[in-house]
Amino acid sequence: MIDKNFLGRNGFIWFTGVVEDRQDPQYTGRLRVRCIGFHTADKAKLPTADLPWASVILPTTSAGISGLGQSPSFMVEGTWVMGYFRDGENCQEPVILGTLPGRPAELAATSKGFYDPNGVYPKYKDEVDTNRLAVNLKEEGEETNPHLSLTLRRSTRELGIATADFNPTTAADGSIIEASDGDTWDQPSIPYNTTYPYNHVFESESGHIREYDDTNGNERIHERHRTGTSYEIGPSGTRTDIIKGDHYTVLTEDNKVSIGGDSDISIDGRHRVYINKSNTLNNHYDIQIGTGANINIQVDSGDVNIVTVQGKMNLNSGGDFNLKVGGTMTVDVAGDFNTNVNGTNTENTSGAKTIRGSTIDLNP
Repeated sequence: MIDKNFLGRNGFIWFTGVVEDRQDPQYTGRLRVRCIGFHTADKAKLPTADLPWASVILPTTSAGISGLGQSPSFMVEGTWVMGYFRDGENCQEPVILGTLPGRPAELAATSKGFYDPNGVYPKYKDEVDTNRLAVNLKEEGEETNPHLSLTLRRSTRELGIATADFNPTTAADGSIIEASDGDTWDQPSIPYNTTYPYNHVFESESGHIREYDDTNGNERIHERHRTGTSYEIGPSGTRTDIIKGDHYTVLTEDNKVSIGGDSDISIDGRHRVYINKSNTLNNHYDIQIGTGANINIQVDSGDVNIVTVQGKMNLNSGGDFNLKVGGTMTVDVAGDFNTNVNGTNTENTSGAKTIRGSTIDLNP
């Protein structure tokens, strides 16, 4: 026996309407919709609060259960929608199938129905509802109406970032320690150059943006927080990360980084490294420099302090050891002071030399 009373057996009753409220007290993503031909535009006769709640059909990529997938649906007051009434001729249970973008001829008239009661949407008049980042209108090759985020990104590029600059100096034996000249580098230019309809854009109300640009020769991925924190992968695969605030990285296991080229880090503030905070045996801090390269440390104005609270300090030089002091040199040894020289030991003093000791033995 077939039940003859089911949705769709005798067709559907369709509607087109405008969302006027999305503050669903049940948190199920329902929307209040004013439907053309079913509801009057006179809000004195039918206020927004008396409109029926419409359920929203979600795509199959959203499970629609237990918070899985996208929820709630992303529609705002002023959105044009289309759907059907699942209660048939009673027309009290609308179901939204999708949205209808267009080109708004006027801004919201908050006193009338079929408009955003809050007067927020549409944002623009006589402009298509398609995101500006997706459209990229041009005249004679120049952008005519760029997205605000794109203008901000271009105007806030970091330029001329300095790298470490090691000056040449003379060692104690008269040899020259060559300079390791620093340089400057610029944040890469913004690679945006999309062609409609290949840039797939999502933008939230507050200004969060996600772009998947399939424009031939200019394929990009870009994701941006409204504050400007973002990452972008350009056509060549180059990735640029911008953080407009603090950056925290917390790892519970190992961290391994391999860099095939150079690495430059410029820090305006301090830099601290804490190794072996768990006090575990053999958690060393190892630095290895390959053949043909140096370690250059330059302090422009300040001290270099190396302290071992417990343990030895060992300096092993496979070749010469040059020590040049521009001022006074003081050595304070709490225990014995031993010097072993296999070759000649020569001391040159332009002033007086004083040796004090309870016993002084020369060639004992």
